[in-house]
Amino acid sequence: MGLPYDDSTPKAPAARPRGWLRAVVVGTMAILFVGAAVGFIGFLSQLRGVEIKPARNADGIVVLTGGSSRVSDAMELLAGGYGKRLLISGVHPTNAASDISRSLPDNQSLLGCCVDLDRSAVNTRSNAAETRRWARERGFRSLIVVTSNYHMPRAIVELSHAMPDVTLIPFAVVGERWRDEPWWTSGATLRLLLSEYAKYVAVEVRVRLADIGIEVMPEASEQTTPAPRRPATAQAN
Repeated sequence: MGLPYDDSTPKAPAARPRGWLRAVVVGTMAILFVGAAVGFIGFLSQLRGVEIKPARNADGIVVLTGGSSRVSDAMELLAGGYGKRLLISGVHPTNAASDISRSLPDNQSLLGCCVDLDRSAVNTRSNAAETRRWARERGFRSLIVVTSNYHMPRAIVELSHAMPDVTLIPFAVVGERWRDEPWWTSGATLRLLLSEYAKYVAVEVRVRLADIGIEVMPEASEQTTPAPRRPATAQAN
C-alpha cells in the first residue's frame, strides 16, 4: 500500500524581479533624460537673443502671426526694400485689413499695394502650406521668414519641408521679456520654451518620417476650427 501524498512540503518562494531588468529600465530612462536635455540645449542654441537684419534681400517676406511686434517688424523690412511683397499668414477670418491698418498707421501705402493676407492658416503647418501656395503663384524663390525667436526653429522645419526649393532667410523677433530677463529666471518663459521644444521635436520626427515615405499625419487632417477672435491678427504659434 502506497504512502499518502504529503503536500505540506514548503514550496520555493516566487522569483523576485531580476535586478538586471530594473537596471535596464533605469538606464533607459536615464539615457532618454540625458538625450532630451542635450536636445533642449541644442534647441536653445538656435534661438537668437538679439534682432539682426537679414544679410540679403529676398523675393518676398512672410510673417507668421501669433506674437507681439511680428507684423510691425515685417512691415519695416518691407518698407526697407528687403522683399517685393509681404504675406501675413494666420490672420483671423473675422479680421479685416482695416484692423491691421489701424495698428500700423505709418504703413498705409504699403498695406494697400504690397501686402497679402492669409486667413486660412490656423497653425504652423498650415502657415507653411499657404506660404508655399503664395510663393509659387508669384514665382518667388527666396523668402525672409519673420516670427518669434522661440518659434523660428519649428517654423523653418515646416517651411523647408513644404518648400525645399525655396531659400529661407530667418528674421527672429525677440520679445521684451526675452531681453529683460534670462529665460531660466521666469517660470512662464521656461514653460513656453519646454512646450515649444516638444512641438519642435514632434515636427522633426514627423518630417523625417515623411522624407522616407512614412506619412504619420496627412496635411489636411491638421486643419481645425479657427480659435475665437483675438486682437489684431490671431494665431497661437
